[in-house]
This record gives sequence, C-alpha cells and structure tokens, in this order.
Amino acid sequence: MSVEKVERSLADKLRNELADSIDEELELEIDDDMLDRTAKLGGDDLGTGPADGSDRHQYFRELLRLQGELVKLQDWVVHRKLKVVVLFEGRDAAGKGGVIKRVTQRLNPRICRTVALSAPTDRERSQWYFQRYVSHLPGGGEIVLFDRSWYNRAGVERVMGFCSEADVEEFFRTVPEFERMLVRSGIVLVKYWFSITDDEQNERFLMRIHDPLKQWKLSPMDLESRRRWENYTKAKEEMLARTHIPEAPWWVVEGNDKKKARLNCIHHLLQQVPYDEVEHQPIVLPPREHKPDYARAPVPQTMYVPSVY
Repeated sequence: MSVEKVERSLADKLRNELADSIDEELELEIDDDMLDRTAKLGGDDLGTGPADGSDRHQYFRELLRLQGELVKLQDWVVHRKLKVVVLFEGRDAAGKGGVIKRVTQRLNPRICRTVALSAPTDRERSQWYFQRYVSHLPGGGEIVLFDRSWYNRAGVERVMGFCSEADVEEFFRTVPEFERMLVRSGIVLVKYWFSITDDEQNERFLMRIHDPLKQWKLSPMDLESRRRWENYTKAKEEMLARTHIPEAPWWVVEGNDKKKARLNCIHHLLQQVPYDEVEHQPIVLPPREHKPDYARAPVPQTMYVPSVY
C-alpha cells in the first residue's frame, strides 16, 4: 500500500473515531421522536465502512430498540429473581468496554453493574484464585458484567509471566467445574470473546496514541501485549479449546466494526435469557402539598457555582 493510501486510511480512521465519540454522547439523548425528525431532514452517513451502507440513523434506531429490550430483560430479571453473569473477554482495544457501555446506558446501576478488577493485591494472590471474583457474583434480581474476569489467568497473567505454567494448568482443571457449579446454583453464565485482527488492533492503538482524550486507555501492559500478539493468540486458542463447555460455551463476537459488534452482541445476549414483558401499575404523579407556613430560606450567593457559561 502506498504512503498516500496509508495516510488517507489513517485520516478516515481518525474521522470515524471522532464521530464514534460524538455518537456516544448522542446515544443517551436520542429517542424515537428525534430519530423520526432526523430522518425527515435526511440522516447523514456514518462513513464508518460497513459494506452494506448502514448509516447513523439505522444504527441509532436499532441500538435504541435493543436497549428497550434490555430494559424489559432487566424487569424480568428482577421479577423472577434471576442471577445473570456476563463475561467480556478479548484483546486490548477489541471493543469490550464499548459494548458494556451500551448495555448499561439505560439500565438501573443498582440492578446491572460492571466489575472491572485491578491487579490483585498481595493478600488476594495468597487466596484461592477465584475468591476475589466470587464476592462480586450477583444475588437474585441482579446482572453482573465482568470487564475481564477469571480468564485473566489464561490470558494476560500467562503471557506476561505473572503466574507459572502449573498455575495455568490448575486453572484449566478447575474452571470448568467452577463454572458448572455457578450454573447449577442458578446463575445464567454467558461468555463473550471479542475478536479483532492484527491490523485493526494496531490502528486502534495508533488512534489512542494520537487522541489526548483516550491516551489514558493505553497502559504499559497494553503496549507490551501488542508486541506479544502471537503469544496472546496461542493462549487464546488454548483457552477457548479447553473451557468451551456445554454448560457455559464461548461466543465469539467479530469486533472489527465497532457498531456492528455492539448491536450483534446485545442482540445475542437478549436471546440467552428468555424473558417476557412485566406488567407495571400505571405511574401517577401525586400533587405537591402546599403549606401556608412554608417559606424558602435564602441561599447565600457565595454558595452558587459561578455562571461561566
């Protein structure tokens, strides 16, 4: 590929990355009425590359529809006191966080919560390996999303040398039975692996390097993982082969197209937990009481945040 084509490709990627960041803010504000008004004015193309010509309007509409179904699923989980655990695994910059964000955007954080654990402490390293994850498992009526999970042992810990091969082998012996125990206890366990190509990860890392708002996403560990791409590939292949069990199978999400990955993953997740719509009593806003002896106390002007904007 010529230098000119590489530069044009990089410029397109930067533009698309900026558009995606803007869309992230719009997603929380958008509703069906806004989509209809946008359609009448003529929606603009995303320009993010799907060969089928999928545009921003279509993406927003489908995301909104799927998020509406997630709200119904949330109601059903609470109604039936279900316990749902979803694992999100994949290479750095594979898009796990973007999907988790879209799953949780419109849900109650007291019901659906995300667990993203930091490196284990010295005390945690001395414990049973699964112990620090068990404390985050859901109770009845809760959904827990693990942004990386106990599979760290088969991935980053193994590749970076943070554990021994004996530790890894013990993990592979233990994790199938551990997950069978979770399922037998009534937990719905769903495992996703986000797959991206070598070139796509390279470009996403470059985007983060050149974007001051996203440089925080790049840790020294991420950069080292880039160098060890092939080691991660071998570790991933063995992990999937040895932990893909009928009770808790792996599902691979093709992640090169971020927006398609989000929609496909959410659509698939909704199929994993059979649910119906829960009927709710109509909500009636009560009238405010007015008491003749009530007087609002003045607030000192010095307490107000300055109106800079």
